[in-house]
Amino acid sequence: MGTWLAKVHLTQGWLPTTLFTLTALALALLVLTGLTHGRWRTLLRQVAIAVGIGALGLLATWLVSDVFMLFGVSLGWMVIITVALGFLAVGFAVCILVTAHGWRRLLAALSVLLCLLSTGLRVDIIYGEFTTLGSLFSVTLYPDYGSHQAARTAMSVAQWRARASRGDLPAHPRTGRSYSVHIPNDSSRFLARPADIYLPPAALSKKPPALPVFVLLAGQPGSPDRLFTAGSIPAMMDAYAAEHDGLAPVVVSPDQNGSSFHNSLCVDSPVYGKAETYLSRDVPRWIRANLPVDSKPQLWAIGGFSQGGTCSTQLGARHPDVYGNMLPADGELEPTQGRQDRMIHDYFGGDRKRFLAQVPAKAIADRAPSSQRLFTAAGSNDKESQHNMMVIAKAADQAGMSVEAVITQGSGHDWHTVKTAWKPGLEWLGEAMGLGPISQPVQDFPDIVEMNIS
Repeated sequence: MGTWLAKVHLTQGWLPTTLFTLTALALALLVLTGLTHGRWRTLLRQVAIAVGIGALGLLATWLVSDVFMLFGVSLGWMVIITVALGFLAVGFAVCILVTAHGWRRLLAALSVLLCLLSTGLRVDIIYGEFTTLGSLFSVTLYPDYGSHQAARTAMSVAQWRARASRGDLPAHPRTGRSYSVHIPNDSSRFLARPADIYLPPAALSKKPPALPVFVLLAGQPGSPDRLFTAGSIPAMMDAYAAEHDGLAPVVVSPDQNGSSFHNSLCVDSPVYGKAETYLSRDVPRWIRANLPVDSKPQLWAIGGFSQGGTCSTQLGARHPDVYGNMLPADGELEPTQGRQDRMIHDYFGGDRKRFLAQVPAKAIADRAPSSQRLFTAAGSNDKESQHNMMVIAKAADQAGMSVEAVITQGSGHDWHTVKTAWKPGLEWLGEAMGLGPISQPVQDFPDIVEMNIS
């Protein structure tokens, strides 16, 4: 796939506008030709059948989403209604396809395809999962880091800021750069896909400061690229760096699963290998050896979305000597993969104590008191994640952590929650890490509601 084609946006711009417009025009033309040829009784029957199909689609999607919970979380009413409308539109086009002849039959066939594509694209826009054609086909958008080696740290963040106040900062670009890199698995032998890394402007100087680190994990199914495409991490970090003299955390998005179809639970297991060892030893070791970062745990954060959010509260709680901060969004209360008894048998050798040791609230309590920080978020349309968030936040608060819990308005179990919540999360942690003061109280950020932990 060419570079231009890979960068075509799916959630905004000409492609969705064109697709939605063509779909609407095709359906309108089917209706108009039905009326002009005196087929209005047939058209009414077709519309009635389509409404019935839409109602069945609504019921089926709701059952899959909220009753049987086949995806582990509710799809949300925006998605349920979108899919139901897709059933209705496709049902209408199929009714005409069966009875029509000639060019009208061809138009109906085209309408079926357009309706299917439009429904899928609308669902993607709601979730924000695939933002470009390249992300849809897992095309790597970033150059290999092997062609670039950052300079060794030459000063602290405090010294960088002092030089900024005097106006004599080392030369650095206005924006950061993103790369792809294969992180060695010397300790774990975990079969990981390439990671994505973001270097802020200060890291690209010939005399970079020792910067904080964010290790961020995508959800499952997913890939490391999702943080950078659907999560818009480079743009978020560039915006922050523009207000902080080129300073922002170095971001690394490693692979915690090995495949879009695997769920490692971020544990060491016989199922998919030693994911926990990879994320707590191999990845931090490579970061310290190859990137201009500070090694102190209080300047390291681990975060993630959905399954990645669950992993971040597991790993952060279990490895406070590596990760002094946690940044989960829409995470779960515990590692989850199918039936719990089967999961414990497969992943933990039937040892329930090993499983419970991976439950974030218990891992936090087992290591109390703690000086870690937790910034946690859930979407307003994701009630289950809100409950999970509050349980873990209260456990963290009782353990002595500094805790901030927020709900993002108008979003659900999707990347919109991540992008909304991590802006104040970045500033809240950035202030604690010495990058600069937060620009406004957390509750004053757009679409953010601050929760009372106590």
